[in-house]
Amino acid sequence: MSESLTRCEWRGMAGDPLYTAYHDTEWGVPEYESRALWEKLVLDGFQAGLAWITILRKREAFRAAFDNFDPEKVARYGAADRARLMADAGIVRSNAKIDAAINGAKIYLAMRDNGEDFSEFCWGFVGGKPVQNSWSAFGEVPAKTELAEQVAKALKARGFKFAGPVIVYAWMQAVGMVNDHLTCCHRHEFVKTLAR
Repeated sequence: MSESLTRCEWRGMAGDPLYTAYHDTEWGVPEYESRALWEKLVLDGFQAGLAWITILRKREAFRAAFDNFDPEKVARYGAADRARLMADAGIVRSNAKIDAAINGAKIYLAMRDNGEDFSEFCWGFVGGKPVQNSWSAFGEVPAKTELAEQVAKALKARGFKFAGPVIVYAWMQAVGMVNDHLTCCHRHEFVKTLAR
C-alpha cells in the first residue's frame, strides 16, 4: 500500500510494516468463521495490560504453541501443556491467561455440542451486520460501549475469562462487528462494503 494513504492514527503504527499491514488488510474486516472469532478473542485476552503490537508480533508463535487454536486440541490440554506454554518465550506467559484460553476452548466446544454456533452467538448482538461508526478523530473512538458491556456480560455468563468490556470492544473492532476506521481512513468505506 502506498505510504500516502490516510490511515487511522494508532500510536506506534507509523513506520511499522507489520502494524500497517494488519490495519490495511485485517482490522475491521468482518470475520464470520467461528474458530477464527474464538482465536481472536483469546488473543485479545492475552493482550490485557499490553499493547496490541506485542501480541501481533507473537501471533505466529501463539498459533504454533496453541495448535493453531484448534479448540478440540486446546480443550484437552493438561498440566504438561500448561508447563510447556509457561516455558515458551515466544508467547505471553501468564497462568491465568493460559487457563482462560484452555477453559475458553471447552466453553466453545460445549456451545457447539449444544447446537449453538459461536459465530451466530457473537454476530447476534449486532443483528448479523457490523455497526458502522463515523468517527473523524482517534480521540472520539471509545474504549468500550454499552454494546460491548452487553457482549462481555454474555461471554462472562458462559464462563469466558479476560472478556471485560474494553477487551471485548477491541475484539469487536478487530473482527469487524463494528467499523471503527476513522472516516478519513482509506479503509473506512472499503470495510463498509464488506458487510453481509
